[in-house]
Amino acid sequence: MAHAPQIKIPATYMRGGTSKGVFFRLQDLPEAARVPGAARDALLLRVIGSPDPYGKQTDGMGGATSSTSKTVIIAKSSKADHDVDYLFGQVAIDCAFVDWSGNCGNLSAAVGPFAISNGLIDPERVPDNGVAIVRIWQANIGKTIIAHVPITKGAVQETGDFELDGVTFPAAEVQLEFMDPAADEDGADGAMFPTGNLVDDLEVPGIGTLKATMINAGIPTIFVNAEAIGYTGTELQDAINSDPKALAIFETIRAHGAIRMGLIKHIDEIASRQHTPKVAFVAKPADYVASSGKQVAAHDVDLLVRAMSMGKLHHAMMGTAAVAIGTAAAIPGTLVSLAAGGEGRDTVRFGHPSGTLRVGAQASLVEGQWKVTKAIMSRSARVLMEGWVRVPVDTL
Repeated sequence: MAHAPQIKIPATYMRGGTSKGVFFRLQDLPEAARVPGAARDALLLRVIGSPDPYGKQTDGMGGATSSTSKTVIIAKSSKADHDVDYLFGQVAIDCAFVDWSGNCGNLSAAVGPFAISNGLIDPERVPDNGVAIVRIWQANIGKTIIAHVPITKGAVQETGDFELDGVTFPAAEVQLEFMDPAADEDGADGAMFPTGNLVDDLEVPGIGTLKATMINAGIPTIFVNAEAIGYTGTELQDAINSDPKALAIFETIRAHGAIRMGLIKHIDEIASRQHTPKVAFVAKPADYVASSGKQVAAHDVDLLVRAMSMGKLHHAMMGTAAVAIGTAAAIPGTLVSLAAGGEGRDTVRFGHPSGTLRVGAQASLVEGQWKVTKAIMSRSARVLMEGWVRVPVDTL
């Protein structure tokens, strides 16, 4: 009996923010996977270890959570005034599906370091010591991200004393600027509030009518009040992820919100976009104990936010959702702003299951429409392993 050999593909396993993913240079992929399509999806699914009916991704690089089932493809940019093109693929765990509909804000922190270390940035633009500016074209949503990458002795500095709740060890700080983050699903400049309202009445069958802020900033996100769905905003993962009824409710909210946002036309289409939109619930500040055992006091935060990712409560906060939070907090009248006290804020610190996070946004009212020029937050990134991944040759 003939056995298919394995091929090896250069790859880097990186942490970015509170996520992990497998990074590739486009030029290193097998030829069939260098273009979008079935061959590329099949390759990434096999690399990560999906679909896995056991839900563990044991036979791949995935970590069996939405935060660790991720892939990234980087290439020199085809866009003027950009250094690299960054394409993100969210790999489903239990089904054969790669969602290309949105960005990963956490892994965005690793794109600049990866690009520098892998020869995709002009060496003249990398200082011997200081900060390298990497101009990233986020190809999923058609937006610009500017990464400020610390450099020591001509190499990316990965170690440091910057601490990020949800990440065990300190590392070097990478500041990210998400430029003009409001976008429609095709990456075109769309309305930040697709319904035209800061707050809508969202009718959800079996649940009722919920107040909702639906915003396109960073990633399409539906915000609802925690109290309206029976929560306090202090919940940790087990409180929701162990409750199938709760998970079904959030998916129903997500599906009906997606219709109102114009992301899908029929409720059945939601299965084809698991990554977007996100659903998050907000509440006023309160004391709670984070998943690490850290005490978070009400006076430490401006509001509380919990967010769903790929059908589960996220263990911390997605970077793109943090952009949505910062943007909504900057605009008076949104549910996020109201939970934070009712006034627009240039910066906001919110509590999440792993601790707290600070994010800023610059928003203004222009001819009756809210615009956000950029959102800013800090993350860290680190190479965990580099070399090759191996997949059976008949994967493609």
